[in-house]
Amino acid sequence: MVLLPLALALISAPVTMLAGVYKLRLAAPVGAAFAALAFSAVAFAWLQGGGSVDVAWAPTWNLRLHLTLDGLAVLYALLATGVGFLVLIYSSRYLPLHLQHEDRPESEGTGFYGFMLLFMGAMVGLAMAQDLVLLFVFWDLTAIASYYLIAFDRHDADARASALMALLVTGVTAVLLLVGALILYAAYGTFSVPELAGLVEPGMLLNTAGLLIAFAALAKSAQVPLHFWLPRAMAAPTPVSAYLHSAAMVAAGVLLLGRVYPLLQKSELLLDTLLVVGLLSMAVGGVLALTRDVLKQLLAYSTISQYGYVVFLYGLGGEYGAAGASFYVVAHALAKCALFLTAGAVTEETGEDRLSRLGGLKKPLPLLAAASGVAAAGLAAFPLTIGFFKDELLFGAALERGPFFAGAAVFGAALTLAYTWRFWAGIFLGEPRDGANSLPAILIWPVVILGALVLLGGLLVEPFARLAQAAGEASYGSPTPIEPAYHFDLRSENLMAAGAFLLGGLLVAGRPVWERGALAVSRIGEIAGPARIYAQTLDGLNRLSDYVHRAEVRDLRSRVAAILVPAGVLVGAGIAVTPTEEAYRVGTVNVGDLPLLLALVAVAVAALTTTFTRRHVTLALVLSSAGFVLALVYAFLGAPDVALVAVLVETVLTLLFLGTAKLIPYKVLHDQAELPLEKRWRRLFFSMLAGAFAFAVVWAALSQSAAEDTVAKEHLSLAPKAHAKDTVAAILADFRGLDTLGEITVVALVILGVATLLNRGKLP
Repeated sequence: MVLLPLALALISAPVTMLAGVYKLRLAAPVGAAFAALAFSAVAFAWLQGGGSVDVAWAPTWNLRLHLTLDGLAVLYALLATGVGFLVLIYSSRYLPLHLQHEDRPESEGTGFYGFMLLFMGAMVGLAMAQDLVLLFVFWDLTAIASYYLIAFDRHDADARASALMALLVTGVTAVLLLVGALILYAAYGTFSVPELAGLVEPGMLLNTAGLLIAFAALAKSAQVPLHFWLPRAMAAPTPVSAYLHSAAMVAAGVLLLGRVYPLLQKSELLLDTLLVVGLLSMAVGGVLALTRDVLKQLLAYSTISQYGYVVFLYGLGGEYGAAGASFYVVAHALAKCALFLTAGAVTEETGEDRLSRLGGLKKPLPLLAAASGVAAAGLAAFPLTIGFFKDELLFGAALERGPFFAGAAVFGAALTLAYTWRFWAGIFLGEPRDGANSLPAILIWPVVILGALVLLGGLLVEPFARLAQAAGEASYGSPTPIEPAYHFDLRSENLMAAGAFLLGGLLVAGRPVWERGALAVSRIGEIAGPARIYAQTLDGLNRLSDYVHRAEVRDLRSRVAAILVPAGVLVGAGIAVTPTEEAYRVGTVNVGDLPLLLALVAVAVAALTTTFTRRHVTLALVLSSAGFVLALVYAFLGAPDVALVAVLVETVLTLLFLGTAKLIPYKVLHDQAELPLEKRWRRLFFSMLAGAFAFAVVWAALSQSAAEDTVAKEHLSLAPKAHAKDTVAAILADFRGLDTLGEITVVALVILGVATLLNRGKLP
């Protein structure tokens, strides 16, 4: 029962793609059907009481497949599957039109549905995961799916750059989630979030790990200062924007905050960080939304602001904060998805995506205007919509922390009203437009359904409140009772709502007063904001990469140096920060060690000789002598089988060198008879650096006694089961033999490829 929703969500992508390959028109209905089935499975399992599955999938690393269908998981899984279903219905008509406008084959739609459903499956898994490593796996899966969705119009350079930006910001910061998880595991020996909630104590360790995890979550939710990737992601087709940025990708960030909130709420530093970031995101996103002319850009910045509310609520803490954040996510997802779909429908109908070129669509598109108007009213928190209660919970949580936070909540709500009115009024009010009445019904009805849900939540809030309460309880760790309702009195929340409406109306009416200031803030961000820093950083890394590439491919020595020097620097850094007391010891030399010492001296002499040898044939012979002497060392150490392998390898390599020299034309060898010796000091420095650090590592390793319990004992005991006389034989015959078989297969494929090229595409 618990695994059924996840199973349906995960298999939906491959089944849909197979259906699309079999028959193109099957992709959309099959995908929508699987989304509906997954939604039904989540709802049914929740009504049956939910549940949990906890199975070890990597016991030696203490990794568990721990999945729970609690209130938080149900809330986000219902959003991912339910909103996903409506978006897929919308896409079934929008996507063919989109591909037709760009002269692309309809077959490309199959991949679109596959990645949409892959994201849905990853989102359901992320919602249910209770293990930090499992969270990381699903987290990265969402990043991969979002990359391909944002870059769906891959012929567009802007779409590719936007997808790369989203992948880098959300993917690189995902490493911080893993690092934070490893810090907690090192301290408490578990990745389980419920277990960690009972073990962690306030302090530096929790602050460090919590900040890393929270930073990854805030980057995913496009919070300041890592908010700049979200507006660029609007290069994706409208269904992608509607899904990822209302109920999926951006919601994943606050989902992670909700899942690890039992840890975060133990630290005042972490809660204060969420407060500051949430307030900044509310203000920056709201102000920039007021300056944008492109429809989806306006909605993108409003999403930054709206998820700032959610982060702000988590930072406020307490019962109201946890449950209010969950309720806010639901209300925002329903309203914002409807507005994104409205933007796509309007652009499809008129060919325009800017407010300055739109207006007057209320008369030709009355149903769309009414449905999106209800959704806009919900986002702006008007009464009789679900949005009214989201602001009621926000105001209640802010009041508990003091007047400053209450004032910030009112100002944020006023900003929301102003940019929401600007969006809806800019599209539908004004002089009527002619000819805008041929919009397909399937592009309107998903908006109508979402608008109806927004209205239903305003009239019958109880089911939504109970779901948010269950999600808040899962985050807060104890019951979070909330009772959203209409109160016809002068309580503080009502007064704050009235103040927000009044201030929002003033912002709408007073646009000429504040417009220049808002545009100035926008320009400052473009000149010195995080997006500019990202662009300069990426450009600098590209130049550095080009320089390293040019230096590396210059010759073989440069390639070797490109490996040895960074390795030496990294090893040196490790030695510098590692205590070395008792790490280096000098042992005694006995008479029995003389043969081994003589062999090592011979190897050292051969190695030094290679640095002075200039002729190719002599160099090959000197290199082989070093290898043969090392084979002698293996024999002294009682490993004749390894010594035999070393002799065979050195013999083959020597013959290979000599054979290659024989095949090279004499004139070429004569002209290059002596190897160049320019830049001798640089090569000497590189050699000494790499050799010194290698020597330090080997000496330290040999100075330490072996651990009492190693994997060697298990290998020795398992050798008879592998039908081998000793462990070395088992490894060489089984593991190395299988590896060699793979290498031979690769070589055979390469030979076939080369033969095909040499025969101009015809096999010999």
